[in-house]
Amino acid sequence: MEGLFPFQGTWSFGPNHLDPSDATPVLVRVCGTRRLSLRTQVREHCPRRPGVYGMVSRKGELIYIGKAKCLRARLLSYFRTKSRDPKAGRILERTKFLVWEYAPNEFAALLRELELIRRWRPRLNVQGQPGRRRPIFLCLGRQPAPYAFLTRDPPAGALATFGPIPGGRSAQEAVRSLNDYFQLRDCPRAQEMIFADQAELFPMTRSAGCLRYEIGTCLGPCIGACTRAEYTEQVHAARCFLSGTNLAVLSTLEAAMTEASAALAFERAAALRDKLGRLRWLHERLERLRQILARPAFVYAVDGQQDSDRWYLIQGGNVVDCIPVPRTAQEKRAATRRIAQVMGQKNDPLKTVPVSEMARVLLISAWFRRHPEEQTRISQPKKALAQCRRLEIAS
Repeated sequence: MEGLFPFQGTWSFGPNHLDPSDATPVLVRVCGTRRLSLRTQVREHCPRRPGVYGMVSRKGELIYIGKAKCLRARLLSYFRTKSRDPKAGRILERTKFLVWEYAPNEFAALLRELELIRRWRPRLNVQGQPGRRRPIFLCLGRQPAPYAFLTRDPPAGALATFGPIPGGRSAQEAVRSLNDYFQLRDCPRAQEMIFADQAELFPMTRSAGCLRYEIGTCLGPCIGACTRAEYTEQVHAARCFLSGTNLAVLSTLEAAMTEASAALAFERAAALRDKLGRLRWLHERLERLRQILARPAFVYAVDGQQDSDRWYLIQGGNVVDCIPVPRTAQEKRAATRRIAQVMGQKNDPLKTVPVSEMARVLLISAWFRRHPEEQTRISQPKKALAQCRRLEIAS
């Protein structure tokens, strides 16, 4: 990424897809080989406004992107050696240029920060990076004996896809427990499947491909130990659990754990406890996602600086569009049409959200969780439409 910033003429972070003006935001830049010089220029040129900022190395590489409710205070905090975070010191050591871009409000800066991190992928940023801590999908599929598996790219032929969910060991253990409980196979795709009701010209005795059939955690479709209908019934039961329509597995495991504990079978109780914890973890992640996606569309009104008040149209937990607070008759008509389009869309809590959009969905959810007072700025689309009509009549 050397030579990323020529710094001649006009340069910017790039277009802002949530800027209703469609104008390329202006980037402000200060340069200095010493920290004292950078700090002095920040004091002189950076106002107390929300926005996003970038740290650029001596080689012209964009190494870090951040956001701030007050750019001046945030950038000056990098120069306070006694109170700053250790990572801030490491970033500043590699920085020659400081660049920033104003935002109308803190919420806009938060969304812009995520957009820029995903666009430029600065190596010192962790949160928001497409390739770091990347969520994964849980799929049911791969004929002739479907099972649960994790993947970053869901196949088109999957019976059902859920997520995305956080990747890592917790997800892997949850999927393994899921396959164990519903007795679904998890062997390699090359393993041949022979169902009990599948006619063979020359029947033969087969040995199981793994120990799971022997210990009762697989129906054994590789040795003809079950019919296709029996196996399909278990796949359907697993799908009902993942979709949240049948959670009997949790109560069954909890009852079995209590019974084992009462019988002083503590090892079995511990194993059931672990399995219950993994499946409960999986259910909670999927349920949280369903609740976010099932939220009805709403309009989030945010005040901005310098007549930059915004209405954010949020559908399915994601920002669909951003429009200026309508003041002229033309703006009111345009706002009415756009809000009607968003309101007319139906939410599907079981739909699969692309990873590229899921990061913003979770970001918006976290914003309202951290700032519950912002709920007072939310209005239903019908109310916003009525307000547009009243403004138009008044004008």
